Amino acid sequence: MLLNCHSYFSLRYGMIPEEELLKLCVLNNYNSIALTDINNTSGCLNFIRTAAKYDVKPIVGIDFRNGIQQQFIGLAKNNIGFQNLNSYLSKHSHEKLDFPDQAPPLENVAFIYPFEQLVKTNKSEFSADEYIGITIKDLNRVRFSHLANLEDKFVILHPVSFRHKKDFSAHRLLRSIDENTLLSKISTFGTADETEQFIPAATLKYHYKNFDSIVYNTEKLMDQCQIHFTFGDDRQHQNLKVYGESEADDYNRLRSLTYNALGYRYGTDVNDPIFDRISMELDLIQKQNFIPFFLVNHDIVSYARQKGYYYVGRGSGANSIVAYLLSITNVDPIELDLYFERFINIHRKNPPDFDLDFSWKDREDITDYIFKKFGSKGQAALLGTYSTFQHSAAVRELGKVFGLPTYEIDALSDGKYDPKKLDQLSALVIKYARYFQENNQPNHLSIHAGGILISQRPINYFSATDLPPKGFPTTQFDMVIAEDVGLNKYDILSQRGLAKIKETLEIIKYNRPDAPEIDIDDVKKFKQDPKINDLIKQAQCIGCFYVESPAMRMLLKKLEVDNYLGLVAASSIIRPGVAKSGMMREYILRHKDNDRTKDAHPVLLDLMPETYGIMVYQEDVIKVAHYFAGLTLGEADVIRRGMSGKFRGRDEFEQVKSKFFKNCKDRKYNPKITEEIWAQIASFAGYAFAKGHSASYAVESYQTLFLKAYYPLEFMVAVLNNGGGFYAPELYVHEARMMGATVLAPCVNHSYAQAVIEGKDIYLGMQSLNEIEEKTIVKVLEARQAEGPFTSLNNFLDRVAISIEQLTILIRINAFRFTKIDKKTLLWKAHFRMNKATNKVPQKQLFQIEIKDFDLPVFETSPTDDAYDQIELLGFPLCSPFDLVKNPMSRSVMSRDLHQYINQDIIQYGYLVSVKNTRTSKGERMQFGTFLDQEGNFIDTVHFPEVAAKYNFSNKGVYKIYGKVIDEFGFLSVEVTQILRMDLALR
Repeated sequence: MLLNCHSYFSLRYGMIPEEELLKLCVLNNYNSIALTDINNTSGCLNFIRTAAKYDVKPIVGIDFRNGIQQQFIGLAKNNIGFQNLNSYLSKHSHEKLDFPDQAPPLENVAFIYPFEQLVKTNKSEFSADEYIGITIKDLNRVRFSHLANLEDKFVILHPVSFRHKKDFSAHRLLRSIDENTLLSKISTFGTADETEQFIPAATLKYHYKNFDSIVYNTEKLMDQCQIHFTFGDDRQHQNLKVYGESEADDYNRLRSLTYNALGYRYGTDVNDPIFDRISMELDLIQKQNFIPFFLVNHDIVSYARQKGYYYVGRGSGANSIVAYLLSITNVDPIELDLYFERFINIHRKNPPDFDLDFSWKDREDITDYIFKKFGSKGQAALLGTYSTFQHSAAVRELGKVFGLPTYEIDALSDGKYDPKKLDQLSALVIKYARYFQENNQPNHLSIHAGGILISQRPINYFSATDLPPKGFPTTQFDMVIAEDVGLNKYDILSQRGLAKIKETLEIIKYNRPDAPEIDIDDVKKFKQDPKINDLIKQAQCIGCFYVESPAMRMLLKKLEVDNYLGLVAASSIIRPGVAKSGMMREYILRHKDNDRTKDAHPVLLDLMPETYGIMVYQEDVIKVAHYFAGLTLGEADVIRRGMSGKFRGRDEFEQVKSKFFKNCKDRKYNPKITEEIWAQIASFAGYAFAKGHSASYAVESYQTLFLKAYYPLEFMVAVLNNGGGFYAPELYVHEARMMGATVLAPCVNHSYAQAVIEGKDIYLGMQSLNEIEEKTIVKVLEARQAEGPFTSLNNFLDRVAISIEQLTILIRINAFRFTKIDKKTLLWKAHFRMNKATNKVPQKQLFQIEIKDFDLPVFETSPTDDAYDQIELLGFPLCSPFDLVKNPMSRSVMSRDLHQYINQDIIQYGYLVSVKNTRTSKGERMQFGTFLDQEGNFIDTVHFPEVAAKYNFSNKGVYKIYGKVIDEFGFLSVEVTQILRMDLALR
């Protein structure tokens, strides 16, 4: 009898999670309820999925509202009705249309008009599927209304939005946040009624005891509504089922593409294991109905190659030889002995995971192509996500609602407060921020990082869609629900590493035109190149994809990685979980001392000899669960997916977890060992990579390492032009200089928007200047292209319409240094000329104007002044930062000499590059620092909690570092005892 229930997906309105609605339904003796969220269907599929668990019949629909004004409620009589409701909501959402007073004639949909709304509109004629919703407070009024004789159309309308009074209070706060107003100013018309709570079914019926027909009509309408989807192990395959003309045509196409590529991938080295692997994969792909999934991915990468876009295929799909032959991935599973069952097995319901990375410059076009090719009939959509209220965002929103001043909100948001000293309003902010977090309260819908759905049916069969600024329809549910119902995403992601590769090749062509042709896909050659492998061993990888961070630099040195397979392992070992479980350290110990491998459990060592019996890759979880604990491959995959956190806590995960421990007990394993192995699985499975995924990353790493080894300056320019990487741009400027470049400030005669190289001279791009306007850059470049280089400041002003503010930026960065006139004189001349101009709006001069030249005093200039201008405009100086230290520095140790001082106390001077804050097992803050010494080499520091609490070093600058040199597996770092920031010279 509850036809208008709201979950917390009635965004900034409702408070009840979908499953809580079902629990309350049972508690109050209802056997069926309708979930009708406000202009939203996010909760519908999970509501339907979970309803069976509580033996409740689910009904779904939509509460159509303009703002808070309820227009009508649509209930789906069946799946087609649900699709029609979704389509109607999507159209209004995409086109930003208000809902009319009259509901549309939708097939298999029943509409309920609230009595209050009908009083305003005077509607008196109703179709067979239109009803009048009567609330408890409407009962006395309806007898005397113009609708009194339409009793056969009356149904119970008791909205449900809250569980209790605290929910209602939270609702008022949400409404205030949505209206961007103070809580004290929100009116009762802007919120729901506090009575929108569950009441027992018998009590609800009692309220309508004098209107027997209303109860009858309501129950009859609910009986007419039947919605059904399959979920979990019973779910139907909902993805695109046929790529071409027919299933047979698709199979023949896939088989042909696979075998035709053997020569390209393997040349004359084709052997029986390759043929056997292909045959096995094609057979399973066909049995699992995954053929269209492979063909669509092949279609996407074929389009990319046609357009000249670089891409990387990764994910568990990289374990597939078919994917390798179709050029979806660039990883040979035979070479790496990749575990086939991680890619696909007969128990697996989901197709393999392909993550296709494109350059950040190309992804938008790829997405557009996919929607044009596969979405013309509404079968494609971006995958949505839910953004929930986290502490900081909740505190900031609630602080505004309660009218707190900004400084108080900042303190509460940052956790800088004493709970015992909070005033009443601040305490309420913290209380309800915590409540929103505990309730996992959605704030707004967002977009998955790269997921795209391509379904057999229209997407509206499953969900309404929004149209965010990206311009592509986006589902109102997330990837977990999509997988539950049988929809699997295509991951179309972007990264800057690929753009760096493409741009480096372009730069080489103009800066080194005599260089030989480069085949950047000849990775087999790169893997054997001693120059590249030596860069890895020495951890000289700044700018290179995935291997440049301080943590990776440390790991590469400790492991002394000098080959492709070692880099593949390191790419997964570096992930958070392996380190957290303590297995990174154990891996290094066993790598260094083979005798320690005897400590491994014999079953684990037999399963993972390559990694010394230690779980490193995602498939290791499957191996251990299957062979060690005796779970089926399907159950093992449930554990792997459950560890991601998305499925943890689900009944199916908890059942498999219990079976893991039961099987281990039955196999007479030591309970302590079983617990340790489970702890390892739990700590890292959600973070670890599939081996094929790590291998794909390592391939891209090798490509960028090749470019750095042989074309270092061109590569660093490309790095700068594509957002850098782990570090700020300053470090890449430093790295270029260390490799022999002369790095110069922007120049109006040499620079472009982005950095360029001329021989060994790198001119920073004009867009790297703070507050420079894009239109200024365009005007400078257009004038230079039209009439050649500028000859003087006056010549520049004759040809470029520019404001004094923009001109000042260019002068201060010394962009007119070709004039041989100092900056202060140029600034004086610029102000004089532009202040004398009769037209105050900057304009290009059509005729040369004779400018009177004055005799000016000699202005004092210094390198320090230049450095501070560079810091202000670029964010960093182009000179050595040590040149800016105020007082002379005492004698200190250079990083190249640290090996002479192991376990000794030393002093070093370091320029701060990066800081990593972390927590000990006791929750205490500790830090890791990365610095540069006076010679430009790295200093790595460790700051244990006592030192971290005493000395702050988060601000950029030169520091005097006191500490002890520590050698851990050949990696030298300084265990800091004291750190002081050096004073800088004044301008």
